[in-house]
Amino acid sequence: MSITRYDPFRDLKSLQDEVNRLFSTNFSRGFGDEGIARGAWTPNVDIFENKDEIVLEAELPGMNREDFELTIENNVLTLRGERRFEKKDEADNYHRVERAYGSFTRSFTLPQTVSPEGATAEYKNGVLRVVLHKREEVKARRIEIGGEGAEGQTQKTIEAKAETPNSKGESKKSANA
Repeated sequence: MSITRYDPFRDLKSLQDEVNRLFSTNFSRGFGDEGIARGAWTPNVDIFENKDEIVLEAELPGMNREDFELTIENNVLTLRGERRFEKKDEADNYHRVERAYGSFTRSFTLPQTVSPEGATAEYKNGVLRVVLHKREEVKARRIEIGGEGAEGQTQKTIEAKAETPNSKGESKKSANA
């Protein structure tokens, strides 16, 4: 007979594992007119930036341009739409439906460095690409410094970073030599 050490948290861990398993499964959100369960679906999104703009790319496969909308309000970019299940023929007998259908909403808070006025969007090959241009005052600039120094009459270039607001709404300037 082996001796097993008593662990008072074993039952609690087992309960936690069960709850995690329960919430990690896909719940169906109801039945459509077709009688097929609709799964929760949100499009995958990539967001990246370069020195001039922030770019958002969302995968919306199999959707038409009329199936979704894009809005910017109060510095929040919102993508909302619906992917519908379209039964081709009444004689079709589906054995498996794995693609998710239904309505979705994705919202992203824009940083203060972005100007929503110059935003552009393009939908091509199932990918929505939204380009948001950065404000001119937040872009990094190079500044030439003239004058005499230990090196003589040479000019020196420094990188100047744009003004960024601090928590009190004041702006701070920073420069790297």
